Amino acid sequence: MISFYKYHGAGNDFILINDWDASFNTDDSELISRMCNRHFGIGADGLMLLRSDKEYDFRMIYFNSDGQYGSMCGNGGRCIVAMANALGIITGETVFIASDGKHRAKVGNNGIVSLEMLPVSEIEELNQKVLIMNTGSPHYVKLVDNVDTLNLIQEARLIRNSERFKKEGINVNFFQKTLKGIKVRTYERGVEDETLACGTGVTACAIAAHRMGIAESAVDVEALGGNLTISFESNGKGYSNIWKTGPTQFVFEGKYHPDLGINHG
Repeated sequence: MISFYKYHGAGNDFILINDWDASFNTDDSELISRMCNRHFGIGADGLMLLRSDKEYDFRMIYFNSDGQYGSMCGNGGRCIVAMANALGIITGETVFIASDGKHRAKVGNNGIVSLEMLPVSEIEELNQKVLIMNTGSPHYVKLVDNVDTLNLIQEARLIRNSERFKKEGINVNFFQKTLKGIKVRTYERGVEDETLACGTGVTACAIAAHRMGIAESAVDVEALGGNLTISFESNGKGYSNIWKTGPTQFVFEGKYHPDLGINHG
């Protein structure tokens, strides 16, 4: 039986496993995919393992819902920090290691978690409304006027499966300026569908909005699953001291049998 916790960050939901002793088989992509399946498993955008590390408070290992290793997940990072805090592994603040490097995080009241993202130094401008950057995961970001009504799945898959991005994949984001900040919708590789929020995606959109001159250095972001705030410092070419702040929510815990399925706690 595999003990797990279910969390979500602004609707971006995850299966989290306290794998401190590294007993979970990370090569079993079929099992991970089955656990993440919304019809035959627990259901999640991804699965994370929390493991011990000699140099940091813990190590975060992230898998996309297709069972393959994923790059950094910002909302996943905030959720695993919330879980580590709830389990007493950390107390309020932490420094942990993920696939893209070291991250700092702080736990506030009512499930609010702030996560420091890595600096962004390379931004490709395809045109005045389209930027490409890596905020822990690669993102294609496009400014639009109709983010609510556009056919996101159709538009995003054309980009994600284009000749340039087909092999490695890319996350595709569309965003629109609002009275209070920006509104974002994201198609995630590995999930191969729209998600209710994407931490690295909203970070990329906030930076793009600043780069395009339509946002300041603290950006309120509206995602389908909730609201987040991105703050950063700009040196003209790149961005540093990037912090993403928003809600996390414990949903339930349970045990999963690889053959029999799920028992809710």
